[in-house]
Amino acid sequence: MAISTLFMRSGWRTLSRRVAVYLLDWLAFCVSGFLAFQLRFDGWIPETYLQPMVHAIAIWLPLQWLGFVLARLHRGNWRFVSVHDVRRILWATGASSVLSTAVLILIFGADRFPRSVFILNWILVSALCTGMRFAVRSAADYLGRRDPQHEGVPTLIYGAGAAGVALLWELRQNRSLNSKVVGFIDDDPSKASLVLKGAQVFGPGESLVAVVRKQAVEKVLIAIPSATGAEMARILGFVLEAGVEYKTVPGMAELIEGTELGKQIRPVAVDDLLGRQPVQIDQEGIRAQLQGKMILVTGAAGSIGSELCRQIANFRPLGLVGFDAAETPLFHIDRELKNNFPDLKFYPELGNITKQDDLERVMQQYRPAVLCHAAAYKHVPMMEMHVFAAVENNIFGTWNVAMAAAEAGVEDFVMISTDKAVGPSSVMGASKRVAEMVIRALQNEYATRFVSVRFGNVLGSNGSVVPIFKEQIAAGGPVTVTHPEVTRYFMTIPEASRLVLQALSFRKFGELFVLDMGEPIKIVELARNLIVLSGLRPGHDIPIEFTGLRPGEKLFEELNLHEEQLVATAHRKIKSFVSSAGPDIEAIENLLHDLRNIVQTRDAAKLVILLKQAIPDYNPSSELRKYFLPQGTASSMPGRSDTDAAIDSLPFGDLNPSVARS
Repeated sequence: MAISTLFMRSGWRTLSRRVAVYLLDWLAFCVSGFLAFQLRFDGWIPETYLQPMVHAIAIWLPLQWLGFVLARLHRGNWRFVSVHDVRRILWATGASSVLSTAVLILIFGADRFPRSVFILNWILVSALCTGMRFAVRSAADYLGRRDPQHEGVPTLIYGAGAAGVALLWELRQNRSLNSKVVGFIDDDPSKASLVLKGAQVFGPGESLVAVVRKQAVEKVLIAIPSATGAEMARILGFVLEAGVEYKTVPGMAELIEGTELGKQIRPVAVDDLLGRQPVQIDQEGIRAQLQGKMILVTGAAGSIGSELCRQIANFRPLGLVGFDAAETPLFHIDRELKNNFPDLKFYPELGNITKQDDLERVMQQYRPAVLCHAAAYKHVPMMEMHVFAAVENNIFGTWNVAMAAAEAGVEDFVMISTDKAVGPSSVMGASKRVAEMVIRALQNEYATRFVSVRFGNVLGSNGSVVPIFKEQIAAGGPVTVTHPEVTRYFMTIPEASRLVLQALSFRKFGELFVLDMGEPIKIVELARNLIVLSGLRPGHDIPIEFTGLRPGEKLFEELNLHEEQLVATAHRKIKSFVSSAGPDIEAIENLLHDLRNIVQTRDAAKLVILLKQAIPDYNPSSELRKYFLPQGTASSMPGRSDTDAAIDSLPFGDLNPSVARS
């Protein structure tokens, strides 16, 4: 009963509003017709033209009303009239004027009407109908701003562009946002002192502190979705100096996914400091690759693997298998996907990529068509202490997964690689480089399309620098950085995952794809920005300490070797390396055979020597030997003196500068 009553009330309001629109438009049609004749004859209409005027209005009224109906102008809400509506009004009045002129001349002849009244009528009816709508909008805006119950928090908008003006309108309309805009700040000199939608542009960011004090501003909203990381850091410096609350407006990708601009105002995140523009992908191409197919993701509980699962779920696969050895994280991604994608058939499978039985079981049970291989050990210093685990998981595991996929008839296989595989200085990087070689060698042997995708660090992944910095800041510091000059490439986890799926959709054999990571970022700058985002001052509230590069780390990373000539692909953020002569499968099998023998005997020196032979640009870290043999124990360990001597003869790199450890 209540629902039907509500429906009746809602329907009555809609009907009454539509009737009011009709009556006002009809009034405008009649008045404009009368005024057209009045203006033509300077305020006095001769008697001989009174009857033609009646005939003209009688024709104008229904045809102009028909034009408005066809343009759907009667369905709009006048409170939200815009330039788009003005174009529709001009189109409707113009078309109906041409049609009515033809009808009047055809019925009554051309001699009965002054030709100028047709033009005057079109101008007047357009002006009246547009003016009425904007008058209603202006009155609604004025009454809304005068509401004594809605003063709101004095707010500045940083950015007087399209996003800033749209945000101003939203804040004025949406009272729940509790913001009273006092004006804009914008770094464009040409906008200084302008008044946009009744709000003044006070000046550039340097004037922010003075404006905040003079206008008693309590909040700054940053509305520059296209700002680079350096620009965002600069803006944050001004805002923090002013000592006011601050938030930002998301980029276009987030706006498209959301509803209202005002509802998506959020705190500034570390992602904003990267300054990366939202990545656009070929949705249809990826959908053609994934929709209606069974997909398997190894490492599905990890940072990249779990995000791949989320992205894949949007393309409605037949089913999605999440394969991982970590029970608790797999449990969490299982719950998340079932809550957010109730129609998705997600199958969490516990297993280890180093165990062929686990892989064969999953392959036989689900028969996947597409496989994303994201399982890997990734922490460089940890793998320097566990070199055999790195080889077993990253090399043998990749071989196991790739062979199981080929034998099961998987159509497409993509492996996640890393920039640390280029000129590796760590066992982790060397193991991923061999994994790349394995994937490229298999492309000529099986029908499966094998692809590797190489990229740098992902922001906020498990165990990465950002979560560690946040923990250190929360604990009061210090924030520890290895070296003042160390740089890394960064991208967000969603961006990396989308580009991986995009590369997969290219459907090329044996290619190595390299993602565009933008410009490398200094880790110390990232640390400073995170401290700033926490509302604290670097070096004052939170100290930064340099600890020295850890085993296997480099000052900077590279995305490709000098001999790898990258070529453009269909996507501007993905480049490809195609070798005319990939690694020989027999050579790869011999390498894997030798590696297995070495791993079984746990001969660390031979392992590093073999990796160096297989990867000439591998430069083992100078600190690697201390994890093979504790100092002073080599001579007392039976059968280890040869190994110790072999380690001493290795071509250890001098990649780690002398940095005092705190």
